[in-house]
Amino acid sequence: MTTLAEVARKAGVTAATVSNVLRERGKVSVETRERVLAAVRELGYRPNLTARALAEGQPQTVALMVSSIANPFYPAFALAVERAVRKLGYFLIVCNTNDDPEQERAYLDAVAGSLARGVLVMNADFVQIDELVKLRERGVPVVLCMWEKPDQPPPLPSVAVDFFRAGMIAAEHLVKLGHRRIGVVMGSELSGNHIWRYRGFLEGLKRAGLELPEGHTVFGHDTIDAGRNAGHALLAAVPDLTAVFASNDLPALGVLQAAAEVGLDVPGDLSVIGITDIALAHQVRPALTTVAVPIDESAELAVELITQMIRETGTPGGQPPLREASVPRLVVRASTGRASKAAAGAK
Repeated sequence: MTTLAEVARKAGVTAATVSNVLRERGKVSVETRERVLAAVRELGYRPNLTARALAEGQPQTVALMVSSIANPFYPAFALAVERAVRKLGYFLIVCNTNDDPEQERAYLDAVAGSLARGVLVMNADFVQIDELVKLRERGVPVVLCMWEKPDQPPPLPSVAVDFFRAGMIAAEHLVKLGHRRIGVVMGSELSGNHIWRYRGFLEGLKRAGLELPEGHTVFGHDTIDAGRNAGHALLAAVPDLTAVFASNDLPALGVLQAAAEVGLDVPGDLSVIGITDIALAHQVRPALTTVAVPIDESAELAVELITQMIRETGTPGGQPPLREASVPRLVVRASTGRASKAAAGAK
């Protein structure tokens, strides 16, 4: 196995210079850097990350906190993060909190600053954000991923996706198809993390001169089963609906199941639209129309931000940085269609 000293001899520099190049530290000229990297490639050198971590007291890992690994969105995001951190010489630890704040705190106590150099966090509520702020004040890099309201930044470094706009896009799509009798299935409670999608959807209806009547929304959980139950409840309460917006793809898939079980044709009798564009969205039949969010881009932005913070030293100060990913985009598939002329003319 090639050693650091052998790379240094090949490049005609000291071992410390090789170390600085590989860790992107210190002042090294462009010419010297290129010579070192050429020697690394030629000799096939691979740094001993375990030895480095023991020597420096700093692991070469980043932790990702997710609320439910059973939700296929999170494995997709975790894979994108893993690809990005590996390019930079880090490894990824995925911590599944099961939507339990206490379990998240336990993970944070275990990994922050010891098992991981920095922590990426998905779907933090305001109580947990307070805990994360304290963690950052102790010098542990923390980044919130997929923050849902870019114009209302949190008190932590974050990567935002405009889910408010995603909700508006969903509303605009249904309205353009002529739908007026619309219901909503929420994958969270009213105060939960899908609130901005809901408000965006309402704003989209408002701009079209429409309002969502009372009783046309069912709040629940972000699972297929919860969406199925909510779909049955909504269709029983408002049987003349022509379209349903679900705040995430999993409950939207549950609504598709509910529609099939009560004999409704999708999209002939009922159009269904979700948000996020998980893999299942194009795999089911009818394939689900959805508003896709930029998963890979968001993961890369989050990794860029956390690794930048890892390289920086000192107590953080000033306004925490916020990186905003691309605007969500509509992906039209088979689950939405034009409302009938009678439905389009109804108020």
